[in-house]
Amino acid sequence: MRAARTAAELLVPAALVVATALLGALVSQTNEIYFITALIYVSTVVALYVFVGNSGVLSFGHISFFAVGVWAAGVLSIPESEKPATMPYLWDFLSSTTVGNIPSLLIAAAVGGVFALVVGLPLMRLSGLAAGIATFAVLGITNNFLRYYEKVGPGLNVFSSVPETTDLLQATIGALLVIAAAFAYQRSRLGRQLRATREDPAAARAVGVSIYRQRLWAFGLSGFLIGFAGGLYIHFIPINVDAVYLDLTFITLAMLVIGGTTSLLGAVVGALFVSGLDSFVGEMEDGMTLFGQTVDLPNGSRIVVVSSIMALVLILRPGGLTGGREFSLPRVSRKATT
Repeated sequence: MRAARTAAELLVPAALVVATALLGALVSQTNEIYFITALIYVSTVVALYVFVGNSGVLSFGHISFFAVGVWAAGVLSIPESEKPATMPYLWDFLSSTTVGNIPSLLIAAAVGGVFALVVGLPLMRLSGLAAGIATFAVLGITNNFLRYYEKVGPGLNVFSSVPETTDLLQATIGALLVIAAAFAYQRSRLGRQLRATREDPAAARAVGVSIYRQRLWAFGLSGFLIGFAGGLYIHFIPINVDAVYLDLTFITLAMLVIGGTTSLLGAVVGALFVSGLDSFVGEMEDGMTLFGQTVDLPNGSRIVVVSSIMALVLILRPGGLTGGREFSLPRVSRKATT
C-alpha cells in the first residue's frame, strides 16, 4: 500500500501532463501552440519548485538560469553559416560551433546548473528577504549581460534561425523528465533533509544537517532543470532578451503560488491552470467571440487577471489550489480488509 501511495505522487502529475498533450494533439495546429507553451511552463515551474518548494526560500532569480539555457541552446544550434549575419561579434568558438537538438538541450541544462552553483556559493548563506533580494540582483545582472554583451549572443535582437524542434511530443517528454527528476529528489535523503531545514532549521542543525549545503545542492539541481526548460523554449519560438526577464519571473512564481508552493502536484496544477487562463485572456485581448458577444479586453489584462487570482489565493487559500499537498490515495482501515 505504501508503494502505491508513493507511486501516485508521481503518476498523477505525470498523468496531467499526458492528458494535456493528448488534448493538444486533438486541437488544430493553430491552437496547439498553447498546449506546447503550457508543457514548457510545467518544466519551468517544477524546476522552480525543486528549490523554492523544498527549501522555503523564495527566489526571484531563477529565470536567470532559464535565460542562460536559452542563450546556450540558441547560439549553439544556429547553423554556423548563418551566425555571422545575425551575431557578428560572437566569440570564435561559439561562431564556429553548431550542435544538434538533443546536445543543445543538455548543454543548456549544464550551463544553467553550473551557473546556479556558482551563484549559490555565496547566496545560499542568506535566508528570508535577503536571499530573495540577492537572487533578484542576479536576475538584473544576467539580463543586462545578455542584453549588451554581444560576444555571447544576439544582444537586443530576436534569436533567429534556431531550429524549431520543440513540438508537442518533445515538450511532453521534457516535462515528464523534469517531473521525474523533481520527484526523485524530493523522495531522496537530500530532499528530506532540505525539507527538514524548511520546517525547523534549529532542529535540522541539531541533528547535523548543513542548511547551506542542502540549499546549494537544490539550487544547482533547480538551475540544471530550468536551464533545460530554457533550451526547450528557444527551440519552440523565436524570442529576445526581454522575453526572459520580469514578466516570465512573475508568471512562473504566480503559477507556483497558485498551484501550491510546497508540492510537486501544486507546481504542475499551477502551471497548467495559469497557462490555460493566460492563453484564454490573451485571446480576449485580441478580440474573441463569446456567447455571441465580441469580447475585446485592453492589453495587459492577462497580468491583471493572474495577479488578482494570486492575491485571492494568498488570502483565501495560502496553500494554493492543492493545499501544498501531494495526491494521496485514501487510507484503507484494517477493519475494511478483514
